[in-house]
Amino acid sequence: MPSSFDVRFRVNGGTVSLTVPPEALLLDVLRDRLGLKGAKRSCDMQVCGACTVLVDGDAVSACTYLAVEVDGREVTTVEGLEQAEQLSPLQQAFVDRGSVQCGFCTAGMLMTASALLAEDRTPTREQVLHELRGNLCRCTGYQKIVEAILGCANGDSRPVPHDHAPRVEFHVVGRSVPRRDAVEKVTGRARYVSDLTHPGMAHARLLRSPYAHARIVRIDTSRARQLAGVHAVLTGADLQAVCDPYHGPAFRDRPMLAIDVARYEGEPVVAVAAEDDAIADRALELIEIEWEELPAVTTLAEALEPGAALVHERTPLAGHFADLSSLRPEPGTNVCHRFDYARGRVDDALAAADVVVEDTFAFPRVQHVSMEPHAALAAWDDEGGVTVWASTQNPFSVRVELAKMFGVPLGRIRIVVPLVGGGFGGKTYAKLEPIVVALARVARRPVRLIASVDDAFRTVRRCDARTTVRLGFAGDGTLRAVDCRGDFDVGAYADIGPRIIQKGTYTATGPYRVPHVRLASRAVYTNTTPGGAFRGFGVPELAWAVESLVDEAARRLDRDPVELRRQNLLNHGEEFAPGDTPIDGKFEESLSRAAEGIRWTQATAADRARGVAMMLKASIAPSVSEAIVRLHADASVTVLASTVELGQGARTVMAQIAAEVLAVPLDYVTVLTPDTSVTPYDQTTSSSRSTTLVGRAVQEAAADVVAQLIRIASIRLGVRSGVRRARSRSLRHGGRRAHRSRCRRAGADGGAARRQHAILGNGSRRGRDQSRRRDRRDHRRRLCLRRGRRTLHQSDPVRGAGRRRRHAGTRAYATRRDGLQRGATPERHARRLPRAARGRRPGASRVPVRRER
Repeated sequence: MPSSFDVRFRVNGGTVSLTVPPEALLLDVLRDRLGLKGAKRSCDMQVCGACTVLVDGDAVSACTYLAVEVDGREVTTVEGLEQAEQLSPLQQAFVDRGSVQCGFCTAGMLMTASALLAEDRTPTREQVLHELRGNLCRCTGYQKIVEAILGCANGDSRPVPHDHAPRVEFHVVGRSVPRRDAVEKVTGRARYVSDLTHPGMAHARLLRSPYAHARIVRIDTSRARQLAGVHAVLTGADLQAVCDPYHGPAFRDRPMLAIDVARYEGEPVVAVAAEDDAIADRALELIEIEWEELPAVTTLAEALEPGAALVHERTPLAGHFADLSSLRPEPGTNVCHRFDYARGRVDDALAAADVVVEDTFAFPRVQHVSMEPHAALAAWDDEGGVTVWASTQNPFSVRVELAKMFGVPLGRIRIVVPLVGGGFGGKTYAKLEPIVVALARVARRPVRLIASVDDAFRTVRRCDARTTVRLGFAGDGTLRAVDCRGDFDVGAYADIGPRIIQKGTYTATGPYRVPHVRLASRAVYTNTTPGGAFRGFGVPELAWAVESLVDEAARRLDRDPVELRRQNLLNHGEEFAPGDTPIDGKFEESLSRAAEGIRWTQATAADRARGVAMMLKASIAPSVSEAIVRLHADASVTVLASTVELGQGARTVMAQIAAEVLAVPLDYVTVLTPDTSVTPYDQTTSSSRSTTLVGRAVQEAAADVVAQLIRIASIRLGVRSGVRRARSRSLRHGGRRAHRSRCRRAGADGGAARRQHAILGNGSRRGRDQSRRRDRRDHRRRLCLRRGRRTLHQSDPVRGAGRRRRHAGTRAYATRRDGLQRGATPERHARRLPRAARGRRPGASRVPVRRER
């Protein structure tokens, strides 16, 4: 067989001639040779449909289609759907219907739908569902996608030019608006980490352990190092000279590469960086490893048996979370953490109960299956700093881990997060980032590592669990006692498992009033893939167990399941547990609306089933988020926030909030990509906190910009008090109006900026009192700041002669976590201060300013 073939074909209307090896895949040619990144690499086995393109009008999976097969044929990718800078009707339908979330599967969906509509202009809903069976989506639930395809078939959408004039709308919160990233996702221009390249970039591959538990006797990498095109080969023994190899949020028990012992099948053992993927794969084949297989425990039952083989023989170091720093594994066992909570007299309450229901539930390990697998790209600079482009949900946590491991100040570590193709908890905390940073340091060039779907399954998963629950009810249906004992399998390394069992177990009683409670759970090491955060953080598993038993109790008590739940619900404002957070939700109203929505009291068809369940999930608290809002000279706005766009629409929400508060068109607002060197701190993108916490910070920052503009407008309009408001890019006071351009001329600076943070406390009375005192203290400090930023222009040094006020600047940089604020009168304005204040360090003291009468 020839070593290469010459192929000539048409792509999106243009002719292409290439020389390709016989094994080259069409997806590789399109992405790497032609730069058409719209088709995505995900499953590599013709399952997910993210790589779908059209070949002579037929939808094919480019990840298994050989490039030589397209010789003389017509290929269409998602980039070829738009014509003359106009979205196609199908693309526009996806935008209008909100059919785009994370966007990683969108191109494949569009190409499959295009082939369908070309064959049948009026497909039925069943035909659409049948055609989409080969396209997976982990975000949308398909409903909007199907509606968009059917709407396009019915002629409900028409092409719209990209450069259409922005619509002037000032009330955007509470309305459906197009997603800010929808156009780039339906056109294939959206870029994820796996789409990024860097000059001189090397490609990384990992050699993984074939054993669940084995000692590494010998590794010979000499042949791999000598292979042409290989830039770096790393083993666990090499890491000590590069960095501190251990990381982890709860325990620093996980080495980036196995050191001496591999603790689960699939654990990375050797990392290689080479010119391309093919050379890296060849280098892995040249590595020789001698193993000594050890006894393994792969289930909870095996790990908890007396005398079971230990996954870890030494106590691991504490992780970087302060609230988990006191955790200690139980010596001589595989228990890495135990959580216990009790109140009341559970045994007595169960003995006195009229109905006791009990059962044991098992929950299997599952994988998140994000459409975009894990990926990271790292590049060191000449000043000893490193930039990492990562598919992660919490860039600041990754930055802390890397700073500890590589001994680099936080300020020299930059984490950039482009669009992320789904997370679901699997992309929290450091995963691949330490490996690519270490490889980049050794190779002295940028390195990118993209995990396959197989590798993703061997990187993180949901913890499997086993729990036994007992509920005790009085004869009238009152819930008297809950006894819950559970074990969670966290795998070979703890990851965030200890926090999962605490959060999940503590809320096992659900939203119910229970006087007698006993909860106990254990996080257990096994020789399996590490378990991490997954949607719900351990709560859905225990909620399933408790709610199943509530249904059983309703059957035994001959009670309606909805009414039995309603009888025991916590009231609004009632404490969940003594001294704990008061309930802020209205459970009874929510339950009633849910029951009404599924027509609970009405008869249903014989082949239909209905059920009701309730769950209480603790949010992350205390929780910190910050945002910066900048108003520019043309009334456009930049929002700096570090919430990660996973498909939930965070960028659109932040833009809506800023536009609403500042009364500017939505198209005037730009929300920057998370970048730890530019955007302010945010704890994590999880727990449904982006809108509530980051959004609140954006709201307050934008409101502060308005307040600064109002102060300037008051001077311009010659008023001191009264109702002022922002509306239609102008400021109004009674019947007088000042446009913001005039307000800007009244200030020394062409814009306004404000940084705000939002902190969610524990909700206790003490916490609320502290919050109020902190707010009053910060208010006094802000007043001092504002006085310190104002200066006087004096045409005559004699006090009181020819005085006029000028705002010395509208830019305010403020809050740190402790609530302290910093602001300083610029040095260049010091000469304008009253004589008594000259010579003082700017911002070091209050500068009294005589206000105009």
